[in-house]
Amino acid sequence: MKLIFSIIMIFVGVFEVVAQEHKWTWGGKMDPLQERYEVIHYSLDIEILPKIQGINASMEMTFRRIGKLDTLRLNLIDNYQVTKVEVGDEEISFNHHGKVLDMLPPENANSVKIYYRGKPPVAKNPPWSGGFTWEKDQNGNYWVGLSCQHEGAKIFMPCLDHPSSEPSHGVDMYFKVPFPYFVAANGRLLNQGTGLGYNYFHWATAYPVNNYNINFTMGRFFELSKKFSSTSGREIPMKVFVLEENKAKASGLLEVLERSVITQEKYFGPYPFPDDKIAVVETPYLGMEHQTINGYGNNFQYTQVGDVNFDWLLHHELGHEWWGNKISVSDWADFWIHEGICSYGDMLFYLEHGGEEAYHEHVLTAARGIENKQPIALTPNKTSEEAYQGDIYTKGAYIMHSLRFLLGDEMFFPMIKAFAVDSRYTYTNQVNTKDFIDFVENYSGKDLEDFFQIYLYSTDLPKVKINPKGKNRFDIKLTNVDLSLPMEIQTSEGIEKVVLSKEAVRVKSDRPIVVDPNGWYLLDK
Repeated sequence: MKLIFSIIMIFVGVFEVVAQEHKWTWGGKMDPLQERYEVIHYSLDIEILPKIQGINASMEMTFRRIGKLDTLRLNLIDNYQVTKVEVGDEEISFNHHGKVLDMLPPENANSVKIYYRGKPPVAKNPPWSGGFTWEKDQNGNYWVGLSCQHEGAKIFMPCLDHPSSEPSHGVDMYFKVPFPYFVAANGRLLNQGTGLGYNYFHWATAYPVNNYNINFTMGRFFELSKKFSSTSGREIPMKVFVLEENKAKASGLLEVLERSVITQEKYFGPYPFPDDKIAVVETPYLGMEHQTINGYGNNFQYTQVGDVNFDWLLHHELGHEWWGNKISVSDWADFWIHEGICSYGDMLFYLEHGGEEAYHEHVLTAARGIENKQPIALTPNKTSEEAYQGDIYTKGAYIMHSLRFLLGDEMFFPMIKAFAVDSRYTYTNQVNTKDFIDFVENYSGKDLEDFFQIYLYSTDLPKVKINPKGKNRFDIKLTNVDLSLPMEIQTSEGIEKVVLSKEAVRVKSDRPIVVDPNGWYLLDK
């Protein structure tokens, strides 16, 4: 288990090393020109050219005006040459400079089509430092992946590149690749064909999708699929796409995927995208939570949790279908909601299949990696680079663990599922930290403002002071925060629960006491 956590910390921590290599970030304060319209739909048409590591593409965007729109501003990095912009059959003028593409659409236009070509940035350390990954498999076949969580979709397509902008009617994606290659992408495969030495694919999703989750992987894949019986009553296609050289491992991966979906559904509700699919594709980098086509590069390295095989990477990226894809934030200041609650879902796999002891061991191992150098909920208008840190995973998950104790299992588990299925916070209705706090307080009927203020918005940790009083009595209190917390105390008679605050509480014990022996809280003991 310690090895698993070490790998996870490599996954979340390397970004700090490579951050200076990033040329692009996204988020922050919305460009005022881009506040004047909303994206309804993207239609992306890409020819992937692996021999020259380039693409030849077009993108048509349908949009709705919400303000005076003299200039339509999109984002596209300057690796690409924009060759033409059309509204209907009419070419319009444009100006492409840096990562900005400005156009002058006719007054009544509600769509625009951009033609462009060039060489995408090569990922230096995917997925933390993203771009295209151009690799070959063991048989010498091309294997192409894309990752852009920290850079945004402007590194491969013109778009309104801000986390608050998700196309409400989804994305259609058309691919042209050399025969005999396959492309796995978001949504469902609506059509495919072959002609003149090329394969053609049309994938589409009708669900809103965050820009960085629009994704595709090209390779020589073996596909294995089945129908998954969701708790919603739906039968959903479930697929794994692995390199042909790994086809003997496909059935094991499909079994691990199904078990993880069952576990996620138990705690967070039905799979969010039943009209599309549940799928993972083997990628030439570690992985990423691409909606309905999660990247998987963990080389089938399973561990045992209880009596079952577990793949920490697959389970974590799958968890983002709920936390990040269905429930998404409009500002990276609230990034912890994606990563922290999703990482708590990783802990729940240990609870479900290994029991309480395995769960607590995993939680305490995670705690050792918490640095607590900066708050995990930030002030508004943060970029992805400003918001990303390892604690949004580990400390975010630990806060959920603390909430479990604060509320009790009978309230906590229904509460978190209720949040995950509430239409006020899902799909096009994005969330922030205040939404989450308000929901928890309204559901539980408890005032938890002080708890969240300390653990989310500060780096303060409650400091416990124990004062011996005579032979077998002890006074316990919190000395540095104005907070009341129910707390377990290990005494000579066993574990008892008290409420700790700045006012001392006296307990009796014939030997030294232990505060919070099961590690429910992050404390400065």
